[in-house]
Amino acid sequence: MEVIELARALVRCPSVTPADAGAIPLVEAELKALGFQTFRLAFGSPPDGPVENLFARLGDGAPHFAFAGHTDVVPPGDLKRWSADPFAGHVADGFLVGRGAADMKGALAAMVEAARRHAGRGAPGSLSFIVTGDEEGPATFGTDRLLDWMAAHGHVPDFCLVGEPTSVRSLGDVVKNGRRGSLNAWITVHGAQGHVAYPDRADNPVRRLIRILAELQSRTLDEGTPSFAPSNLEVVDLEVGNPATNVIPAQASARLNIRFNDCHRGAELAGWIEQVVASHAPAAEVKIRISGEAFLTMPGPFSTLVQDAIEAVTGTRPVLSTSGGTSDARFIRRLCPVVEFGLPGRTMHQVDEAAALADIAALADIYDEVLKRVFSAPR
Repeated sequence: MEVIELARALVRCPSVTPADAGAIPLVEAELKALGFQTFRLAFGSPPDGPVENLFARLGDGAPHFAFAGHTDVVPPGDLKRWSADPFAGHVADGFLVGRGAADMKGALAAMVEAARRHAGRGAPGSLSFIVTGDEEGPATFGTDRLLDWMAAHGHVPDFCLVGEPTSVRSLGDVVKNGRRGSLNAWITVHGAQGHVAYPDRADNPVRRLIRILAELQSRTLDEGTPSFAPSNLEVVDLEVGNPATNVIPAQASARLNIRFNDCHRGAELAGWIEQVVASHAPAAEVKIRISGEAFLTMPGPFSTLVQDAIEAVTGTRPVLSTSGGTSDARFIRRLCPVVEFGLPGRTMHQVDEAAALADIAALADIYDEVLKRVFSAPR
């Protein structure tokens, strides 16, 4: 299937996490036709599963290069605000409009097209695909589990490129060579309900929660590094749930997120939060989830090869960046060096998400150029 038609076909699959809606089988069929050996692996159970995952490999020698990506998408939101059905694969004014066009079904189609050209050249070595249906959701039953299976079965790549939409202003301007870590914390402080006119007969938990948050936010976590922006803690939710004006509540809760660089580890930050909470409210409940550690793929031959390939196609020399949110590269880095590169992400997760047809076609050229350089490089 031609690259644009494949991108449209993928968008037509309403694969909102954890639903697959035919997206994984579509990619698998395309790769099987090129001679790839494919493995479909479903992990998990409701409500976050089961999740469809795909590993596919062409060849069994070295070097072993992997493309990685995801078929799942976020919900489209209010359908009335879309200019067209978000799952119709609509094309207008040179753009593919639909949920997942930029993040990252356009990139998946470009990867498959690059693989088609690579297979036609009959190059030595191994090319594989790591594809999950659980990147936009909890990421519990996706790439992390798939990597465990790969390691157990001897499918460890030498390098990996993830097709996340890293470009900012134009295709080719940014490559991600690392990401900050992410920690979520839920804090619930208990008190004793009572009448506001008799505070001595009650225990207001809001007071202690405010002191906890004030102390947490007063700390400068770090000043950043040459490769990373400063870490930041943000309170993202406060909840008391008290409809009355004359009642001291029995409970107050907050939720916060820390995006942290490689000056920190998640466990260290979790311990700090627990210590601060305990100092103000020993009986409070604290739940912490570390969704990823910070990582950095040091600039070197692999990142330079990707930069050179992008520049050869676009004339733009991309910068290396660690900005933005998390991605499945946080898991892949435990097996091999990984960088991310894909379409411009201006509209990802938005109404009328779109990708320029010319960018999708050019991305296939870039991925193909990466493959040419990987499999022709001296070893």
